[in-house]
Amino acid sequence: MNNPHKFYRSQIDLHNVSLKKVKKQLAVSSTIRLFVFLGVIAGIYFGYPNTQIIIGSIVIGITVFIVMVNRHSNLSYTKKKLQKLIDLNQLELDVFNGDYSNLSTGKEYIDPSHPYSHDIDLFGDRSFFQYTNRTTTTAGKNKLAAMVRSNGIEDIKRKQEAIKNLSDLPGWRQKFSAIASLVNVSVSVSTIRKWLQNYVPFVPKIMRILPALFSSVSVIMLVLLFLEIITFQIFLLWFFIGLGITGSQLKKINILYNHANKVKDTFEQYYKLVDRIEQGNFESDLLKEKQQEVINDEEKASVILKQFASILNAFDQRNNMMFGIFANGLILWDIIQCYRIEKWIAAHHHKVDQWFEVIAFFDSYNSLGNFAFNNPDYVYPELTTEDIIIDASDLGHPMLKKEKRIDNNITISKEQFFIITGANMAGKSTFLRTVALQIVMSNIGLPVCAKSCKYRPIKLITSMRTSDSLSDDASYFFSELTQLKKIVDALQNDEYFIILDEILKGTNSKDKAAGSRKFVEKLVRAKATGIIATHDLSLCEIASELDQVKNRFFDAQIANDELYFDYKFKDGVCQNMNASFLLNKMGIV
Repeated sequence: MNNPHKFYRSQIDLHNVSLKKVKKQLAVSSTIRLFVFLGVIAGIYFGYPNTQIIIGSIVIGITVFIVMVNRHSNLSYTKKKLQKLIDLNQLELDVFNGDYSNLSTGKEYIDPSHPYSHDIDLFGDRSFFQYTNRTTTTAGKNKLAAMVRSNGIEDIKRKQEAIKNLSDLPGWRQKFSAIASLVNVSVSVSTIRKWLQNYVPFVPKIMRILPALFSSVSVIMLVLLFLEIITFQIFLLWFFIGLGITGSQLKKINILYNHANKVKDTFEQYYKLVDRIEQGNFESDLLKEKQQEVINDEEKASVILKQFASILNAFDQRNNMMFGIFANGLILWDIIQCYRIEKWIAAHHHKVDQWFEVIAFFDSYNSLGNFAFNNPDYVYPELTTEDIIIDASDLGHPMLKKEKRIDNNITISKEQFFIITGANMAGKSTFLRTVALQIVMSNIGLPVCAKSCKYRPIKLITSMRTSDSLSDDASYFFSELTQLKKIVDALQNDEYFIILDEILKGTNSKDKAAGSRKFVEKLVRAKATGIIATHDLSLCEIASELDQVKNRFFDAQIANDELYFDYKFKDGVCQNMNASFLLNKMGIV
């Protein structure tokens, strides 16, 4: 069994050593660049007025300087990646200590109308999503959110194998996350998709040939100037002709640049992520299938995406005023890059959707693999087709610390319904959420917080937390009835595990007891499976009339004038309540 704490600490130490080495290399690189720059200045100063020495110094200096800049950029990227890897490992240690502050809450996904997500704290502060999510792309985050609220029960075994496979590849997962984290992507995938699909080329056909011819002539003119065969005035005239040609398309070039500049970072990030996927040594069938979607072509998707990223970066060089002026005057730089962009879009835009989807898939599954790695004592549910829906021993809530968590056994069969009673704070609601999360996690393919677990896949629907909707003129009671109606309607089309917590709270106790009884009877007639928690002991009488209904409870004991909870799930009906005791204990009455 892996030791995640030990792994993360060792990774921090390892990356810190590498980071110190890279920092020293960067310092040397900066010094060399300074000397190259001073060498060019010296060549121009001492070579004046000799044209050959000046031009030679500039050309050689610029060439060496570009090489050094590229080397420095690579070292800077390595430094940032190492720092990001250190941050990622420290984040996991912080999470183990209960600090979630640097994790996204996923509050934008909160939806009170969802069949279960609002009831079981799936999204929001201190939520299961916040605890699990390690995605580094917006598309991956959206996909992970969609997965945990999908309520799908297909291909669970394949999902389990994929998560197991990724949990065994912590180094691969962290490098994937680090690469993605280094680029701040501000444009959504849907915006990029729309731009590529709707792009209309503007570069005239003659412009696809003219830059090559013009550049060739410019090289010749530069050589002639160097040999002093032509005057500088003639060379300057040719230079302004080039600027004039580029200027004739400037408005359209600027529009294209505006779009290209927005997506540049995304493609810079995504080609590196696709490269990581292509290099992955996966064993899971599901992961291999997704991997093939980016390496099936004659040319790897990473190479194609890198080519586009390089074109966009080259186009961005126009922002360097000195380079932009000289490059457009001598080789029609902007027009060349526009043509290259249009050529790439025409050839590959139809594949981008698939490549982006694969990245989002691996980004989302990265989080699931990380979750499994962080919880080596969790178990993958054994999937069955038997009548028993859940047969779990030592089932616990994954968000509670192990040393404070009280685990319970539960066995519930198809078409069986549990009525759970218990005193306030005895653990009923926590247990309901524990069972609900076990179902959600099992359906995703995650290991669950249990010693052992057999599970017959089933969809989940709940009614545990209902809110008023004043803007819709809906009272609390009507909102609750609406949710119960959704449950009844859902049962007509599919099989669900139903979890209810103190239903019909918006009416008087007598009406509530009668209504709750009728609703449970209706669920039983519909052959539903599930759990209902209640304080109404009269509801437990149904168990004596219907074989499908079983009574379970959480107890509370008063000993030495103190309230004691054992949080254990037991057979029978709770006889001890604590409201009066607590009112007196706290001096309220």
